[in-house]
Amino acid sequence: MGCPPLVGEVTVDRGRFLAIGFVIMCFNSLYQYSWNALEPLLMAGFKASIVQVALGFALFSIFSSLFQPVGGHFADRDGPRKVGIVASVLSALGFLGTYASHSIYYFYVFWSMGSVGEGILYGIAANMAMKWFRDRMGGFATGIVSMGFGLGSAIANPFISMAPNYGVVTLAIGLTEVAVLPILLWFSEYPTKLTGQRPGQVILTSRFWLIYASFVGAVVPLAVVSSELPVVGKELPQWELVTLISVLPPLLSGGMRPFFGFIADRLGILRTTLLLNVLLTIGAVLLWVGQVAASTVLIGFAGGGSMITLYFNVAGEVFGTRFSTVNSGILYTGKALGGILGSLVFALIYTISATWAMLFNTTLALIGVLALLPVLPMTRSTIKVRAR
Repeated sequence: MGCPPLVGEVTVDRGRFLAIGFVIMCFNSLYQYSWNALEPLLMAGFKASIVQVALGFALFSIFSSLFQPVGGHFADRDGPRKVGIVASVLSALGFLGTYASHSIYYFYVFWSMGSVGEGILYGIAANMAMKWFRDRMGGFATGIVSMGFGLGSAIANPFISMAPNYGVVTLAIGLTEVAVLPILLWFSEYPTKLTGQRPGQVILTSRFWLIYASFVGAVVPLAVVSSELPVVGKELPQWELVTLISVLPPLLSGGMRPFFGFIADRLGILRTTLLLNVLLTIGAVLLWVGQVAASTVLIGFAGGGSMITLYFNVAGEVFGTRFSTVNSGILYTGKALGGILGSLVFALIYTISATWAMLFNTTLALIGVLALLPVLPMTRSTIKVRAR
């Protein structure tokens, strides 16, 4: 991809950072979009219940989210190379440690360690695109990078579904990841001469908390489809369930990210994000009325991938890119809350009442829409002030 340097920057081919970020995201996707394929293997291997195994996804949501701003602090301060290499080793250890685990409690420990690395790597990969392409095509660039977050698992999931046990899968993924990612992270870097608000300033604004509340609400239907499809879709034919679990969510989500990034560069980041939230809410309603396939397609089309990276772009547009890795990392902690609500809490409510669980999912998705509405005029006024 022939990408000229920014004015005033040292001559560098910006396209290589998109390639590095894309590969990182391919491995990152295995923690989220391969969960539906891994979950039955983990349940059988550890002889554990759905709620016990769902705790693993909740731990992933917590640790990947909480440590992203920590890694973002070091990446913004020192550059992404050193912290990225450490994070890549941790991410691989999540799979290698799972392979060596003979108890679900050891799995919890190693999966949490790997989730720390995954969260840091996600922030680095997305922000390489945001920072290097801050002058133009920012939405499209982050879309290209984050496309890997869907396509990586779309490639891996059919093989995971055919695997005899979780050990074969986690060993292969872990060895590949530890061999590839540290080398790529050695070549990662951020541009200089960036501007933006510090995290201490950002978290004191009402705009940030409205964006945060919207983000949490929008994550919930994505988490439900990502982690609980074997439960809500148990009445479907096996072949259809496998297709919905293994291929459609990651393929649609990954493939749509550059498309929605392209749209966002023209329609506006905020308006495009609001549009996706409306589609996610419709998807939650379809799931409620039993249209599992249609809901999965719509949420995969609109959902996690495109929506999450667009929220990063929202933060970068509103608060600047100098500290965007840590600022977007703070925003990303909302994924932990949304992930818990959409996996563990949803699963617990579902064991009591499927109707109440669907109402819970739809209500949170609607909050994702409503909380973002007040940000639109606030952002427009901010842009006008900056333009003066």
